[in-house]
Amino acid sequence: MFRSLSLAAVLAGAAALPAAAETIRVGMSGGYFPFTFVRQDQLQGFEVDLMNALAEKTGDTVEFSTMSFSGLIGALEAGRIDTVANQITITPEREAKFAFSQPYVYDGAQVVVKKGNETEITGVDSLKGRSVAVNLGSNFEQLLRELPFADEIDIRTYESNIEQDTALGRVDAFVMDRVSSAQVIKESPLPLALAGEPFSEIRNALPFRNDAEGQALRDRLDAALTELKADGTLKAISEKWLGLDVTAPAN
Repeated sequence: MFRSLSLAAVLAGAAALPAAAETIRVGMSGGYFPFTFVRQDQLQGFEVDLMNALAEKTGDTVEFSTMSFSGLIGALEAGRIDTVANQITITPEREAKFAFSQPYVYDGAQVVVKKGNETEITGVDSLKGRSVAVNLGSNFEQLLRELPFADEIDIRTYESNIEQDTALGRVDAFVMDRVSSAQVIKESPLPLALAGEPFSEIRNALPFRNDAEGQALRDRLDAALTELKADGTLKAISEKWLGLDVTAPAN
């Protein structure tokens, strides 16, 4: 009897122990201000603070890997990273392949032009017959191709410098999320301006491989994300980097 009780106590104690800390491999571009960027050789931004705050909740550690944006999804599929923190938009195509966390940023697509051209290009409806740049691998290309007049838009994909090429007149406009657009305009020495209002609501979340291990990691980080929303940490991270709270749907 004593031996049985001792074994039961040991098993119960083992079950009560917290799970061993894991290293979560997080991919990001490091070139998407203000969400993930390098300044003075330090990787920083909204996404960096978010992942560190999530790991603090779960007791895990984070290992950041930077690569071109267009390579992030492939790295996730290949198992080289565990998730992507780079304002990944939930789309039907991505939902069919990955297990997503709950959204943590709600935004909209935005047209940006060379300053002075916003009176001529007044928003998405003014893109007919224009050359429009989008980041390679982002969902903005698909958003433009779903427009009823998509065949009248010259869509060009870039790895970088879309704001420079817009300011220099190499393309007429570029499209990215409104929050990033406003921050790019604020920080850039180039003359740029928002053109019209945002279009197409964007919900950004963390993607994971859609297998047992990926789903388990998703569930653990999703629970931590709920805590960050409840205790105000996520809102504080948003206000620190963006100057406003974009972590909940607009009323």
